[in-house]
Amino acid sequence: MNIFPISRLPLAVLWLTAGLLLSLPGTAQAITPQQITSPGGIKAWFVADTTIPILTIKFAFRGGAALDPAGKEGLSNLVSGLLDEGAGEIDSKTFQQTLSDLAIGLSFDSGRDEFGGQLRTLVRNQETAFRLLRLALTEPRFDAEPVERIRAQILVSLKQSLEDAHTIGNRALFETLYPDHVYGRPADGTPESMQGVTVDDMRDFVKNRLARDNLIIGVVGDITAAELGRRLDEIFGALPAVASSWQIDDVDPVSRGQTIVIDRDVPQSSILVAEKGLKRDDPDFYAAYVMNHMFGGGSFTSRLYAEIREKRGLVYSVGTGLYPFDHSALILGSAGTANERAHETLSVLKAEWGKMATADVSANELDDAKTFLTGSYPLRFSSSGRIASMLVGLQVANLGIDYMQKRNGYIEAVTMDDIKRVAKRLLIPDNLVIVVVGRPDGILSTN
Repeated sequence: MNIFPISRLPLAVLWLTAGLLLSLPGTAQAITPQQITSPGGIKAWFVADTTIPILTIKFAFRGGAALDPAGKEGLSNLVSGLLDEGAGEIDSKTFQQTLSDLAIGLSFDSGRDEFGGQLRTLVRNQETAFRLLRLALTEPRFDAEPVERIRAQILVSLKQSLEDAHTIGNRALFETLYPDHVYGRPADGTPESMQGVTVDDMRDFVKNRLARDNLIIGVVGDITAAELGRRLDEIFGALPAVASSWQIDDVDPVSRGQTIVIDRDVPQSSILVAEKGLKRDDPDFYAAYVMNHMFGGGSFTSRLYAEIREKRGLVYSVGTGLYPFDHSALILGSAGTANERAHETLSVLKAEWGKMATADVSANELDDAKTFLTGSYPLRFSSSGRIASMLVGLQVANLGIDYMQKRNGYIEAVTMDDIKRVAKRLLIPDNLVIVVVGRPDGILSTN
């Protein structure tokens, strides 16, 4: 379990712990995805489910909010809120009413590294659902009324979030870790940048970034492979063949040890810590995954929970997580505590960070972690939407169509020596970037 919530995480992170089984009424049926290639060459991973007459299509385009132009941060965010607000000859009110009348679920989202969406429909309404999705992707209207309405809603949300201690800390953390990189910019935008996004910017976004060559698709539901192939061309075939070229450089976070205190008149301090992590294709990733579960990712069973909450009662919440982006990686930790207990909380957290780096763990601790991570894996996802998201996430992370059958084997193969090696490699307390939002007793900013 990971309790460190960061908005706009990459899809590969959100789907990293996707489930192995698709739960059907009274059964647990192992998923065996197949790759479908449409007559027009569009590929998708597909899991058939004929138990209920529903279709779910999840899709993503590589290149997310990190590609928003400087000064126009939040462009992807705004577009994600507007693609279903009228398209083609259908105005916003009619588009939304049709979705509602036919119980069609259509939504879009923007992450740092991907821009995506999901369609969910009853099979009997698929003709209309597919047409609306095609129009949303290829002929969005961006009429004045919905543009300003959605912009106003986002501005309210942004202004509210800037009063939230965790959001304040998260932004400061990323600005510090990535001072000269696009990952350091706010993925959702700012009130100032959002005001500068124009309709022409949004049209350019759709024209230049939504294309077939950077498209990833996962489908679950009541449809044949042959029919799905035809529908893929129908829905996505009108997209440009190639997206505009782009490049984001790989970057190591600036994590050389620094403490930043942001004064806010709140009774509870929000503590965030981070240093360099491992990208998803690193050979040590599974060892780091198991190690993190023991250290701070396992919630009630983790070392941090035991030492900081159970033994000392210092915090309301504490945990760590691995965050592999496309072009960087972090290990992050968070805690929430009363201002007067912030100094002790941070001291214990750093001490445990260093203690875990020695990897002095028992065989039982390692076995318990692996048992939990493998045993809980098949139970995670039980809906077609989650499975479709998994199919996209595995493709985003380049994990292979047989990953679900192999994943638990990767966990089981982690040894004590692996844990020792990766803990020593990752957990370096002196490198931590620390951000505390509140009025913490005994904690001061460093230069």
